[in-house]
Amino acid sequence: MNDACIYLDHAATTPVDPRVLDAMLPFFSERYGNPSSVYDLGRDARAGLDWARETLAHLLNCQSSEIIMTSGATEANNAAIKGVAWGRRLQGEQPGGHIVISAIEHPSVLQAAGSLDLHGFEMTHVLPDKDGIVAPDAVAAALRPDTCLISVMLASNEIGTIQPLQDIARVARERGIAMHTDAVQAAGALPLDVDLLGVDLLTLSAHKFYGPKGVGALYARQGVPLAWQQHGGGQENTRRGGTENVALIVGMATALALAYHELEERVAHTRTLRDRLIDELLERVPDARLNGHAERRLPNNVNLTFGGVDGEPLLLSLDMLGIAASSGSACSTGSMEPSHVLRAIGLDDGMARGSLRLTVGKDNTRDEIDRAIESIASVIARIRALTAAGYA
Repeated sequence: MNDACIYLDHAATTPVDPRVLDAMLPFFSERYGNPSSVYDLGRDARAGLDWARETLAHLLNCQSSEIIMTSGATEANNAAIKGVAWGRRLQGEQPGGHIVISAIEHPSVLQAAGSLDLHGFEMTHVLPDKDGIVAPDAVAAALRPDTCLISVMLASNEIGTIQPLQDIARVARERGIAMHTDAVQAAGALPLDVDLLGVDLLTLSAHKFYGPKGVGALYARQGVPLAWQQHGGGQENTRRGGTENVALIVGMATALALAYHELEERVAHTRTLRDRLIDELLERVPDARLNGHAERRLPNNVNLTFGGVDGEPLLLSLDMLGIAASSGSACSTGSMEPSHVLRAIGLDDGMARGSLRLTVGKDNTRDEIDRAIESIASVIARIRALTAAGYA
């Protein structure tokens, strides 16, 4: 990371922990074998792969056979959504099929579900309340006799709201419907016991918890019918073809193990910094509002809207001051379209464009947060002054 940069965009990605890099390096050099090979070098790579799978299974409280390695959360979300839909159909159920998802899901869930429209599947999008909470009763009301899947993220990547997932999963379980959750933002911040959560499918992405990019995992409960989307050499017990990237997979397992081991310390640290950002900016910047639930939110997430301020000049001005922040989902960067999440919780387009997302990390300091507060407050004041004078 650039030492001059105050990095406040950990929801977009995180730097690789040096301990994770150390665990990965041998698999790029002396342990480089193909894990499908039968000779010693291949068996050594297979041992690393098996260790990673068993580690993830232990942390998620599931069987190692229920862990499928992927290239990231986007692939895992596609495999879960499309896999269940086609799996149910291939079992001989109705030609159609119905999926219920929340309206504030990540684009990889929304678009994966939307792509099934062409094949006769139907979607219902459940709106959250003004704080971003998806009500279990609203999910229950959306169900139909042919509903095959419910997908609700555990915590929002944009506004940080933590969903009542156990209650939603109970609705699914009572009706025999598969329950999927995108837990990408929650990993490293919340415990992810799949039995306590009550989910049948859960998605992870390593680079959100100080692991490498390009690797993720899908937990799929035994017995859930899945039609696999990527065919090839029979890897992952024939469920996902392609030679496994052992180095990245070991890095992911190491990163999640460290996150669990240090969970209490990391949560306490980031929550303190988060609360300082929220309290100071709400006090010092007129016409500011917090987006998302005030208490049921990730310990590192701050999402604020500033009246009369457009997000693009705000982000560019902060970047010039060495502060990395975001106006929403990293996967939507470059688009001037207002966030679908902020629209879903009731913000109009003008307010949605004036949002700022700050997500702190385990290595941020109090001094960095104080410097960021000063910079944000001064930049907003300058932008508003220029706007009032007709220069913006």
